[in-house]
Amino acid sequence: MTKKPKSCLSRLLILFSALLGLCLLLALASGVSNRDLPGEESFDTLSPIEKARLLETLHLKSTLGDKAWQGWGSAEIPIIVWNRSYEFLTNYRGAPPSGWSEVTGDYLNGQAYFRRTANDPQNFAVQIGDTWSASMATKQTTNHFLIDTIRNNFPAPIKQIFPYHFLIQPSETQMGGLLHETFHVFQYQTAPERITEAESVHKLGNEYDDLAKAFQPEWKKESNLLADALEAKTRVEKIELVDQFLAARAARRMNHNLDDRFVDYERWLEWEEGTAKYIEVGMLRLAGETADYAALPQMKIDPDFKGYHKVDQRWSQELFQLRHPLSSGEPRIYMTGLAQAFLLDDLMPGWKEHYWKEGGFLEDLLRQAIAEE
Repeated sequence: MTKKPKSCLSRLLILFSALLGLCLLLALASGVSNRDLPGEESFDTLSPIEKARLLETLHLKSTLGDKAWQGWGSAEIPIIVWNRSYEFLTNYRGAPPSGWSEVTGDYLNGQAYFRRTANDPQNFAVQIGDTWSASMATKQTTNHFLIDTIRNNFPAPIKQIFPYHFLIQPSETQMGGLLHETFHVFQYQTAPERITEAESVHKLGNEYDDLAKAFQPEWKKESNLLADALEAKTRVEKIELVDQFLAARAARRMNHNLDDRFVDYERWLEWEEGTAKYIEVGMLRLAGETADYAALPQMKIDPDFKGYHKVDQRWSQELFQLRHPLSSGEPRIYMTGLAQAFLLDDLMPGWKEHYWKEGGFLEDLLRQAIAEE
């Protein structure tokens, strides 16, 4: 006597039960893993891991930095890293500046460093007395802020089980961000009048965003032309795509009657932030592609350090952001600046000599580069 086959309904119930069990198991595992999420950091000294990341950032800059941008790698640049409670001033020569005190009994690579109570710390270049310093949150502080921001946007049941560990970035991301900020200091050191003018356009951000809603499709077209140019197989194709980008940009500005103030807003942000983003991404690529570059041994204690082995993945992420620009905010202009800087590396290898001069905007240098072909 043969057994009757199970009905479709029975099979669906079994499948549903199995999927439900799997979901519950994954939720439990995620909930358990979330117990180890980074907390809010308020230590009054730098942790060993933060010291290792900072020293590796300096090592990377001093070893390969001048290959990325001559003079920047060897420039003396103090660095501030901060958590919720304290700012720590490192790589600073001389006595403690006003408002800072030496951290007693603790050192960074044998050198004293300084501390003050955190007072609205920033991720940018900040002035300490007469000296500009790069400033960046510690990785743990950044991780906690990102996770907390995401968590606060979830309903109560999801908050407990969402796998927040997927949001934690490799240490290279934080190190690249710190290199980004040191380049802003280099801009202040090299061309203070130009960086000051670049900073002055940020106040136009909200007004520009309101206007930009009308030309978002055209902006996306420009961004995609830049991405296509970066991926072009031949020099001829690259030049043609750059030419199309420049024409599309000019047409957008004319068709929307964009005021000169907002044209300058785009050009200055690409000059200031696009090149800093170029340094951030380019240095990580350079570390990954330089066969004889070795990270400091101290980085072995950092579980989030990937040894610069994920540079291709990072580059793919940057291209994705370029192809899918945000509808508002300055970062979409960072990306078009980054793309133009990398294209200039191919089309005008000496472009950085002109960058500091009046009229040294990236789009103008690209226009000059293809005109000379």
